[in-house]
Amino acid sequence: MGQYAFTTHWRFDAPIEAVWHEIAHPLGWPKWWRGVERVEEIAPGDANGLGSLRRFTWKSRLPYRLTFDLRCTRVEQHRLIEGQAVGELEGCGRWTFGAERSGTLVQYDWSVTTTKPWMNLLAPFARPLFAWNHDVVMEWGQEGLTRWLATAARP
Repeated sequence: MGQYAFTTHWRFDAPIEAVWHEIAHPLGWPKWWRGVERVEEIAPGDANGLGSLRRFTWKSRLPYRLTFDLRCTRVEQHRLIEGQAVGELEGCGRWTFGAERSGTLVQYDWSVTTTKPWMNLLAPFARPLFAWNHDVVMEWGQEGLTRWLATAARP
């Protein structure tokens, strides 16, 4: 199987509350994140999203899609969101948030295993390509959220 561990850092010139609001509500991600094709709510969870179960379909620069379910397992408002993925990717994802004078820092840690047979077969050779593809999708997320935060009406 292909096992991967990625860490992505995003920086925004926006308050942590605004960045948190957008990332903590993934049903809205397709509006601003080019790589997110669809997010479906299977179970809503509590008021903070804890226990929620959502099905994500991602597209990328490479000609394939990945679908997996993600259950939110931990929420610390304005600090951390963690979830467990099952499906075509299996593992753990963790968003960590930090405020700084000029805005917000976000770190995303994604530790997953691929379950698609063709991906596992190609993993020894295609690992750098899959890593590059992940980075592209994450860049789309940062670019999209930066634009969204600059143009979206804030409450």
